[in-house]
Amino acid sequence: MPAQASESLVLRTYPLKEADLIVSFFTRDAGKLRGVARAARKPKNSFGAGLERLSQVTMLYSQRENRDLASLYRCDLIQSQMVVVADYGACVALDYVAEVSEHLLPPGEVNEVFFRLLLAVLTHLRGDPAGGVWPVVNYFSLWAVRLSGLLGELRVSAESRGLAEEMMQKPISQLEAREWSSKTGVDLRRALIYTIQDHIERRLQTVSLLEAL
Repeated sequence: MPAQASESLVLRTYPLKEADLIVSFFTRDAGKLRGVARAARKPKNSFGAGLERLSQVTMLYSQRENRDLASLYRCDLIQSQMVVVADYGACVALDYVAEVSEHLLPPGEVNEVFFRLLLAVLTHLRGDPAGGVWPVVNYFSLWAVRLSGLLGELRVSAESRGLAEEMMQKPISQLEAREWSSKTGVDLRRALIYTIQDHIERRLQTVSLLEAL
């Protein structure tokens, strides 16, 4: 089968043998695919930094019928996310976005809107948003499950909407009250867990709110 080029976002990579990688990538025109990048772990290879997580690339690949893995030949870097490596919170957000996308996107199913959602989120993170990374993480989470068909149409009362807005703003202010780094990563994880527990155990406990949702 002849090779084809597609604008793609790299989601994850897995080691294969001594020098190869299995790459999970989300294409604009063919959905999520997986392929083998031969010799990608060697110092001199044809992929360069294009296989870093959530790199926007033009992927050159071919895939035969009845084969789960495509053959990857080259990727030309369009936009790297390396500009955010100095911000620990943004790095955590990138890992989260990549992991959620990897699990939510079905193989081989085109989803142009989800692709544009990822591009918008990445652009916002690279732009050093004044409001921090957590609002964009909340935005991505909501739309990711909505576009994946896991979140139905919500019809809530004004009271429930106000409570939902409070739930969104309170954890954001708490998380941005301090600067996070790799040394405080455990504290960040603990804070996120406590935030989720607070929503589940205290906010969504009332029957009326659950019925409204």
